[in-house]
Order: sequence, then C-alpha cells, then structure tokens
Amino acid sequence: MTATPRVLAFAGSLRAGSFNKKLVKVAADAARQVGAEVTLIDLRDFPMPLYDGDIESSSGLPAEAQRLKALFLENDALLIASPEYNGSMTAPLKNALDWVSRREGDEPPLAAYRGKTAALVSASPGALGGIRSLGHVREVLLNMGVFVVPQRHALSRANTVFDDSGAMTDAQQEAAVMAVAATLVETTRKLLT
Repeated sequence: MTATPRVLAFAGSLRAGSFNKKLVKVAADAARQVGAEVTLIDLRDFPMPLYDGDIESSSGLPAEAQRLKALFLENDALLIASPEYNGSMTAPLKNALDWVSRREGDEPPLAAYRGKTAALVSASPGALGGIRSLGHVREVLLNMGVFVVPQRHALSRANTVFDDSGAMTDAQQEAAVMAVAATLVETTRKLLT
C-alpha cells in the first residue's frame, strides 16, 4: 500500500497580495498532483502575539498557536514559501515556528517537528528571489529535527511571473516549483512506508 503524505503548506507573509502566497499555492497544487493530501493555510488566520515566555508561563499557548500546532501535528510534511525581509525570514514566520515549538503537557520536546519533512521555496521581485531567507528557515527547521529536502527554488522577478489569477506564466519556473513539491512528496512517502 502506498502512503499518502499529508502536507501543511503556507507562506511566511501576511500581505494579501503576497508573491509567496501565490507561489505556495502553485507548489501545493503540484504536491496534490503527485498524490499528497495538502492543507493550504494563511498565517493571517492565526493571529498570535510575539512569542513571550511570560505569556506561555501564565496562560499557556494562545488559542491560535494551539490551533496551528494541531495542524503541524496532523501533517507529515511542511511546504513553506518564505519571503525575504532584510536578508532573512519574516517575523510572522519565525513567530509561528517558535510558538508551535513549545511543549505542552507530557508530550516530547518539539513534538510538532520531529519526524517531519519540509521543502522550501521563496519569491521576490528582486534578482535573488529571496534565496537568503531559505538558508535561515532551513537552519531553524533542521535544529528542530525536521528533514529539509535539499531541492529548493527561489523565484526571482516574481512581479512578472504570475497572471491575474495567480497562475505562473513562466513554464520553466513553474516546472522548478513542481519539482520541489514532487521531491517533498516522494521523500515523505518513502519515510512513511
């Protein structure tokens, strides 16, 4: 029996017209095409305070952090589109990763990350496509026990690559994104069997 990987897909941007939100949708659709069950979310739907140990100590994880963590726990893999802000990942992405990492009750440390796989993509109007953010996200995920597939894609000049419906107009770039998604699904499937 072939395992069906469950993939949680999201972008590290809150902006409604985010190129990374468009990119992660393309990648999520590609993952579905190769047999994954994909849950595509928007971090804007999970408003959380900045991580603060005092908040955690006094009242535990905020409700939205609990809801997001539950999605991490339910899925086998992460598909993340990471914008680049000043050479690194965004504050909303780092904050979400931090809250989800927190231990609750008698669960093992980093329960929402251990045994997971991940794939990373980025999009930017600039020439580098947000590539610098991917190394930082990769380092954080690896530190939490996630296996990050080596294949990644940074989409440069993203302001010229999407049409009004959010579809990619550059077949070569789209193929590269699809390859990243396919690698994630194939790798996750192998680890599940």
